[in-house]
This record gives sequence, structure tokens and C-alpha cells, in this order.
Amino acid sequence: MNIHIAQCEFRIGDLAFQTQQVIDVCTSAAAEGADLVLFPELWLPGYPAMDLLYRSDLHSRIGQSIKRIADELNGVCAVAVGYPRPASAELAAYSPELGARPTLYNTLGLIAGGEIIAEHRKCSLPNYEVFDERRYFQIGDGPTVVPFKGRNLGLLVCEDVWIPSIVEATMAAGADCLLVSNGSPYHRGKWSERASELAEVARQHQVPLFYSNSVGGQDDLVFDGDSQAFDAQGQRQARAPMFQPAVLACELDQGNVKGPNLAEDPDTWGEVYDALVLGTRDYIEKNGFPGVILGLSGGIDSALTQAIAVDALGADRVTAVMMPYHYTSDISKDDAAEQANAQGVEYHVAPIVEPVEALKAQVLPILGDRPLGTTVENLQSRSRGVILMGLSNATGRLVLTTGNKSELAVGYATLYGDMAGGYNVLRDVPKTWVFELAKYRNRISPVIPERVITRPPSAELAPDQVDTDSLPDYPILDDILDRYLAAHQSPQQIIEAGHAAETVERVIRLVNIAEYKRRQGAVGPRVTPSSFNEDRRVPITQRWH
Repeated sequence: MNIHIAQCEFRIGDLAFQTQQVIDVCTSAAAEGADLVLFPELWLPGYPAMDLLYRSDLHSRIGQSIKRIADELNGVCAVAVGYPRPASAELAAYSPELGARPTLYNTLGLIAGGEIIAEHRKCSLPNYEVFDERRYFQIGDGPTVVPFKGRNLGLLVCEDVWIPSIVEATMAAGADCLLVSNGSPYHRGKWSERASELAEVARQHQVPLFYSNSVGGQDDLVFDGDSQAFDAQGQRQARAPMFQPAVLACELDQGNVKGPNLAEDPDTWGEVYDALVLGTRDYIEKNGFPGVILGLSGGIDSALTQAIAVDALGADRVTAVMMPYHYTSDISKDDAAEQANAQGVEYHVAPIVEPVEALKAQVLPILGDRPLGTTVENLQSRSRGVILMGLSNATGRLVLTTGNKSELAVGYATLYGDMAGGYNVLRDVPKTWVFELAKYRNRISPVIPERVITRPPSAELAPDQVDTDSLPDYPILDDILDRYLAAHQSPQQIIEAGHAAETVERVIRLVNIAEYKRRQGAVGPRVTPSSFNEDRRVPITQRWH
């Protein structure tokens, strides 16, 4: 039997697009001898559709899509595809005006011969990290094994394959081949974890396994694809590329699997870079923006952001603006111009001396003798935000903010200033990663000036300012943040790991009081298991210290 594994572009809520993808991919695959094509989890509406799943007209449209697929692929080939399914085909009890919601199952349907021949309801519903499936779905009612072309296909959806008892029940029901449909979001190194666990399932149960995963960016999530097939000995015999659409053509003969290896293990930093490029490209493309605008300061964060934007969209769709003030060094001006020229982007210089002075003239007399703190610094940042947003209004291009995760964690950013924009490419990228990613990008081609990477980071909002005037050295800061945010260690545990008590207490205080800022920040691609998106859900107003 020939099984093809599809990882294709998806658009949340665009049922017509997804349905046509199924028909087109299956028709092409059948011409190459495919008996069955496996698609990712919840493919028809896209994953995660979130509260779109509650739309009263969604499920009738899902039914229409399934009927069209069944009719047009009748006599062509079979398809295993994911979709939400009400507990009953009848939705008469669903009354949106009364606030009722249908009972839904996360379903993988096997369609062949013009009809659905089997449906598996996902049994394990994750509710951790970014997952919130118990908000939308009911737990499935047991294993699903369906005879097809002389094999007994065990159907599993995503988390099902990670739960030993579910796999064991599927094998006990007679499965001799596993089809696994997934919507598995990326974080750094996840490809390795995933491959090891899939190989162990196939080896332990001595069963061939076919795994399909989504590919593409969706808001803050990035899906890396990396669909795979394993033989009954747990050896991977076929692999699709990461971060790009593909169809993996495999042949199953007894327990043996044949197929192409279209991807090697990724570079340590290359995988993160590629994820950022894909997430940025899909956010801009799927939301219909003609391009992007960013402030290019001559520092490393904006330099890396521009490099990613150009690689995602092309230089003709990127506008960079240098906005110098009194404290902007000549080195920064030169480095920004050098990078803009190296990457061929539209580049402008818009000094902010006059707008800042005008704002100071309005604000400072009102404040009188009160301490100014960072008021003047923030007026600089907010002047830049106004300029970028004005250009965005006029051109339709989206403003990219350029702050990194370390700064966002401790509130080292200005609301309505450098946080003003629609997408933050580095939102989940710690500062120590920024340096490594910049070095990685320069190994491909040298687009970021070397001294941008090597000189001390500075916001240049005050004379001779460097980041370490306000923050610990970034390796120290990032380690404390990782322990506090990802490992959930207590302050005492972090201190016992070797960090100074005063530094730990200051960093944690900054993290806690900056929660209100982060809530107002732009969305950005998730590349760690502990992002500031759905991974972290804490109250803004709280007294936990």
C-alpha cells in the first residue's frame, strides 16, 4: 500500500481553501500511485481555530466540505483528514442565542469510496503550554481501528500517540499500522523529542507508523512540518522537510516502509532562524499586509529583525527608518546605513530632535519640580513610535517591533514607543539567543555589520548609556529568567544555583510588575516552551512574590 503524508499551507477558517488542497493533493498523489493520503489534525478549519469552533454555521460547512471531498475523490484515493465533529449529526439543540455550544470531538476521518468509513475521536486532550483543548472538545470514546487494503489501520490524533495506554488499546484492537495526524507547534529542539518518541512507539509495538504534522505560522504559533514514517523496527525511513510544505510519498510492504529522506537534522540555531522567518512571512501574508516597516537603530535587535524580515518577504517589501537623536552615536548611524544598503531595503533617516523638543516643551512645564525619571528617554522612544505608525497608516505596511524576550520580561521597553507595532519578531527570543542568531545569519551571508554584534548593547536614550546600566549581564539575566519563567523555580532555588540574592530579587520584581506591559505588546512567533503568549497566564494584579 502506498501512503502519502501531506503537510501543506493552511489558512484558519478558510474551508474552501483547505478542501481544495485536499482534493488537489490527493488527485496528484493518486496519479503517483497513492492509495491513501494522511493530512494533519483539524485540517479542514485549520489548527487552532479557537472560538471559531463555536460558530453556528461552521459545522454545516464542515459537512459540506466532507461531502465534496468524498464525492470528488470517489474512485481516486482514500484520505485521512482532521476536522471537528459534533457528538450528533443533528445540531437542532444548538441555539447560539441562548449561549449553548455543541459537544465537539477532535476527529480524524478516513474517507474512501465516496463515504466516511471510520472516524476516530481524539482521546487525550492536552491542556498545558499553548494547548486549551478541553475548552472545545470532549474526550473520545476509545481506540479506532479500520480495515483498509488488507491492513488494520489504527487512527490516532496528536497527543494520543504520546499516551502509552491509548497506543496499547489501539494495538489491542488489532492495529497493524498507525496513522498519526498532528498539529504540533514548534519550539527549539522539539523535532528531536518528537522523532525519539515516535521511533520508540513504532519499535516497542513493532508496527509501522506514519506521522503528519502541520506546517506554517498561525499568530504566535509556528508549525514545523517534519512529517515522518517509521518501519516496524522503529527506524525512520522517510522524512519531509521542516518549515516548508511537502508531500511525502511512502510505500508500506508488510512491516517495511520505503520513502524519501527530504531533510537532515537542522542546525542548532538554523532551526530557530527558519522558524522566525516562517512565522513572520505567514503572519504578514495571511493577514494581507503589503510589507513591513521597522526602526533600524544600528543595534543588534533591529539588525536581526530586519534580516529576518528580508529573508521572509524580500527586500522590496521592507522599509527601514533610522531616527537619530542627540544621543545616537555616529557608529549606530553608519551601521544602520551599511546594513540597509547590504540588504537593499528602502531606507530613510528621520531625525527626532524637533518632535522630542516639542513634546518636552509641553510635558516638562506641567511636571514642574517632580522627578523626571525616564520621562525624557521615553519621549524619544514614543516619538519614534509615532513616526513609524504614521508611515504605516500611509503605506499599509505593518510596523515590526524589535524588542527581545529578555527586555520584555523585565519591562525594559517603552509602551507606545518601541513597543508600538503589530508584530514582534523577537518576542520569544532571549537576548543571548539574539547574538547567536545574528552570527548564524552572517554565516549564510554577511548582512549584519560585525561591530553591531560585538559592541555593548545600548538603547542610546541617554549619554554613554549601555543596557547593563539598568540590567544584569545578559547571560546572568537570561539564566535567572529561564529558571523563574520556564522551570518555575523559587527565588531561593535560583539563589542556591549561584546567583546573587539582590540580583534575583530585583529581576523577579521587574518581571512581576511588567506583566501589564507584556499584555499590550505585539504578538510574535513562539520558539521556546515558555513564551509570553498562552504559555504564561498570570494575573496582572497580584501580590505573589
